[in-house]
Amino acid sequence: MLSEREQQFLEAEQQVELRSSDLKKELRLRDLVAIQVLNIVGLSWIGSAAKLGPPHMMFWLAAVFFFYIPSGLVVAHLATEMPLEGGVYQWAKLRFGPLAGFLVALNIWLNNVFIVSKVGIASADSLSYALGAGGAWFAGSKLAISAVMVSIIGGLIVVAWRGLSLGKWINNIGSLGVLVLFGALILVAIPVWFNGTSAIAPVALTFPALTVFNLNVLGKMGMGALSGVDGAAIFAGECRDKNVARSIRRSVWISAPIVSAIFILGTASVLTFVKPSDVDLVVPITQVLSIGAPSLKVFAALLLVVTLVTGNSLSFSTITRLPMVAGWDHLLPEWFSRLHPRHRTPTGSILVVAAVAFVFGILANLSGGNQEAFQLLDNAGGIFYALAYMAMFAIPLIAPGEKPKLSLRLAAASGFAMALLYVTLSVIPIVDVPDRLAFTMKIIGVVGGFQFAGAAYFWYIQSHRPVNSGYDSPA
Repeated sequence: MLSEREQQFLEAEQQVELRSSDLKKELRLRDLVAIQVLNIVGLSWIGSAAKLGPPHMMFWLAAVFFFYIPSGLVVAHLATEMPLEGGVYQWAKLRFGPLAGFLVALNIWLNNVFIVSKVGIASADSLSYALGAGGAWFAGSKLAISAVMVSIIGGLIVVAWRGLSLGKWINNIGSLGVLVLFGALILVAIPVWFNGTSAIAPVALTFPALTVFNLNVLGKMGMGALSGVDGAAIFAGECRDKNVARSIRRSVWISAPIVSAIFILGTASVLTFVKPSDVDLVVPITQVLSIGAPSLKVFAALLLVVTLVTGNSLSFSTITRLPMVAGWDHLLPEWFSRLHPRHRTPTGSILVVAAVAFVFGILANLSGGNQEAFQLLDNAGGIFYALAYMAMFAIPLIAPGEKPKLSLRLAAASGFAMALLYVTLSVIPIVDVPDRLAFTMKIIGVVGGFQFAGAAYFWYIQSHRPVNSGYDSPA
């Protein structure tokens, strides 16, 4: 005999599954693996890791052991229990209640909006390398960055409107682009490693000193670089395999060794050509290839832009799905969930996301230099994502109805601690900025302001909608 809470839980799951039946089933296992690679492997993280110098590998191994593996275990567990469109949003909502679910969705949404907002800055920086010595102005031109941003966001709207029938191929191309870029980076570096002419030793088997700066970078290597395992679960309702949880689990374990190798070897390749103090945090791959293989500079810069755009296409698709599923629960206006009659995509959500991403990108572009603007978006967006991950890791630890094994609880505790480390230290910039205190206050103000605004909006909606108009939490 099911308890009242268990019955409510099952009814809530069935509501989501019923809504998901209207979505097109486009994703196979190979598409989920591509999503994992593209969602996790950010092109700038090896630049942050290179700031540690030769001992970076020990921090990468620590990040994999204490964060990446635990997040994979927790995501596999929750996807098995709740293979639902919306991923972490649904998990938090069903275990902790609608407010927790809404704030988790808001934070993931904001993180991905900030990722999309950075596309103009990162693309302009990469194109400046392709243009050569006379193209340095391009990376510093706010007008050029804005023009690039408008063009790319326009393309993202078209892809999102067409849906995953087109988007999955864009994701697959982007994943292949990631492998080609990092493969070229490593192949260019290998001869320099062996002939002993590296700018600095690429790898050292010593552990970095536990300074605030190094712990800040460790947080970025864990929660920052290696988060994203949950990305495929957001599209659970659009998978072809009837056993969705099995496909998501397989995508996690197939992609894990690929991602780990890419980050470790990629960081070593950066240090082969550039000293830690000189690393370009925005586009380290283009910087290195322009030094180590000048003939490939233009190709690498253009391929990096393509990869950036495809990665942003995935982020854009993610942030159009979250308002859609929140609309199912009557937390947003109904038109956020209204699907295009042919492509079955949430057109209202797509347009709102595009407008918000553009506004955030322009505001960051006006706030300071490229490196500072990039760090501002990067840190604030990462904190939003880390808060969502802390909620995800908390589910096996304290959520009602959860009875996981001790090994899973230990993994969740490890992941939670790494996410907390990231949140605590990400208010501190790792590049020189004119006013470090102002930078910190901007981060705290943005993150705290959105949490307060999200909670206030939720309670306003809850207090102004009819009783029994939507899902009542079993939590």
